[in-house]
Amino acid sequence: MAMATCNLAVLLLVAAAALSTPSLAQSPPLQYNFYSSSCPQAEATVRSVTEAIIRNDLTMGAAFVRLFFHDCFVRGCDASILLDPSSSNPSTEKNAIPLRGYDAVNQIKAAVEAVCPGVVSCADILAFAARDSAVVSGGFTSFAMPSGRRDGLVSNFFDVLQHIPSQTFKLQDLINNFAAKGLDVDDLVTLSGAHSFGQAHCSSFNGRLYPTVDPTMNATFATALRTVCPPPGSNGGNPAVNNNNVTDPNVLSNQYYSNLVSGQVLFTSDQQLLNTTDTAAKVAGNSADPAAWMGRFAAALVKMGGIQVLTGTAGQVRKLCYATNS
Repeated sequence: MAMATCNLAVLLLVAAAALSTPSLAQSPPLQYNFYSSSCPQAEATVRSVTEAIIRNDLTMGAAFVRLFFHDCFVRGCDASILLDPSSSNPSTEKNAIPLRGYDAVNQIKAAVEAVCPGVVSCADILAFAARDSAVVSGGFTSFAMPSGRRDGLVSNFFDVLQHIPSQTFKLQDLINNFAAKGLDVDDLVTLSGAHSFGQAHCSSFNGRLYPTVDPTMNATFATALRTVCPPPGSNGGNPAVNNNNVTDPNVLSNQYYSNLVSGQVLFTSDQQLLNTTDTAAKVAGNSADPAAWMGRFAAALVKMGGIQVLTGTAGQVRKLCYATNS
């Protein structure tokens, strides 16, 4: 009974998020079951391939979610993150920040094309894969993801630098960054839970370790990190470490919030969530109630998936995710 109640709460929160998201109110809007007639097997195909990819490499769940975040925050959820550099556009979003998962998305796209050629956009495939990653890597009950996105034609290196929030952002910077995308403080705190899985390179948080340890970081945690991460400018390289090495790096969970309260998170931007009574209360609530956080996370992922989407005749449905149609 408790699980049934949790599942209902997730579905209600997701539906409410979809209905309240401004970008979903445009004409034509995103729709649930958009491909029910044009490609009935679309979502099942994406789910099957995504699950197989993650089960073969457990790190891929975090990679899919991160790709979706980067795609939506730069030019909206239009698969611009997937475009390769070309002679006419040598500096795409791919050049700005090293991300994983491009080949995996191409693999999913190929499977969908084999079922329904030229019907399902890469932007929708990325949204479905992120949703399915939460199911596989987080134990979420599957939830509906509206679709009908079209693929963009433009990908620009400098857009990433302008729109992706930095790991060193202060809290107000984070709030402003999310607000510019139509996301509120609840969404900021909720989506930050994705930092419970994946990896980060030492260079992204070394400023909290050297020359002295950030006093907001747990001392034992910092000592362990310093054994892995050399000082900036040394010859020790730039290793990757688990985002929170007190958790399973391949599981999406609310453990992130407990880590945050105990000072065991990597980024300045994470620790900033404790800097107001409002955000600290949201952190505590997510830490105390995993089922409620799962519902909020699903709803926020759907809401994020509506940022500046292209629909109708805008953009195109790419045949290949890494190149625009000729």
